[in-house]
Amino acid sequence: MAGVVERMARAGQPPLDAMTPEAAKAAYEKGAGVLEVPKPALERIEDFVVPARDGAALPARLYAPSHAELPVLLYFHGGGFTVGSIATHDTLCRVLASEAVCAVVSLDYRLAPAHRFPTAVHDAWDAVQFLQREGAPRFGLDTGRLALGGDSAGGTLAAVCAILARDAGLPVALQLLFYPGTGAWQDTDSYRRFADGPVLTASLVRWFFSHYIEDADREDWRFAPLNAEDVEGVAPAWIGLAECDPAVDDGVAYADKLRLAGAPVALEIYRGVVHEFIKMGRAIPEARQALQDAAVALRQAFGR
Repeated sequence: MAGVVERMARAGQPPLDAMTPEAAKAAYEKGAGVLEVPKPALERIEDFVVPARDGAALPARLYAPSHAELPVLLYFHGGGFTVGSIATHDTLCRVLASEAVCAVVSLDYRLAPAHRFPTAVHDAWDAVQFLQREGAPRFGLDTGRLALGGDSAGGTLAAVCAILARDAGLPVALQLLFYPGTGAWQDTDSYRRFADGPVLTASLVRWFFSHYIEDADREDWRFAPLNAEDVEGVAPAWIGLAECDPAVDDGVAYADKLRLAGAPVALEIYRGVVHEFIKMGRAIPEARQALQDAAVALRQAFGR
C-alpha cells in the first residue's frame, strides 16, 4: 500500500479538491481503472434508464454472468456525491457479478454541484422501487432476493436505502457497505488521524461536501445514517473498512448501531490499506480478498 501511495505521489497529479468539479470528474474517470484487476467477461451487459421522480432519466447498467433468473445487487458508486460514474466502477461491478453469481445493477445517480442533497438519495430510492417493479417482468431478475451495496458515498446511499426499504416493508437480503460515510461532521479520531490521507484527506472531504450539502442539512439521517432514530429491523449488513481511512471510525460506529438494534452484522477491517483500496486489486491483495469476502456474503445472503 505504501508503494502504491508513493507511486501516486510521483505521478504528480493535482488533488481533486484543487480542481473544478467538472475537471475532477474527468480526472477521477481517467484514473479509475489503473490499479484494478482485469475486467471479467460476462454473458450479459445491458444499459437502460431508470425514471426518477422528477422525470429525469438516470443511466443504469445491468451485469450478469448468465441469462438465468438471478438475485440482484443494486450498486451505488463512490465519489463524494461529486465524482464517479458507472464507468469508474465498471470492473468492480463485473467482479461482484462474476464472483457472487448474481446480477448487479449500477446506477448513475445525479451528482453535485448541479444536483445537491437530497437528489442522490431520491435517485437511489427511485432505483430501488424501479427494480422492485420492473426487475422481474422486464429483466428476468429475482427481485425477491435483492441486496443494496456501495462504496464510500455509495455506501451511505445503500445504508439509507436499507432504512427506507425497512420503512416501506420491502425485504432486503443484505446491505453491502465498503467504507461508508455515516457521520454528520467528520469529527472522529480517524478523521483527525488521517486528515492528510493518503488518498482521502480532510480537505477533499470538505470539498466534496461543500458541493453536495448545506451545513444546515448535515444532521439529516439521509446524509448521516448514524443519526437515524431507529434502525431496528433493517437488513443484515456486511461492512468492509480500510484501517488507514478517515471514515473507518464512522463504519465501526454504524456497525455497532446496527448490532445494538439487533441487525446481523459482519464487519471486516482490512489492515494497512486506505480509502478506495477496493479498486486497487491489481496491486493490493487485500482488495482482492475484500471482493471475495463480499461475494461470499452475497452468496450466503441469497442462499446460493
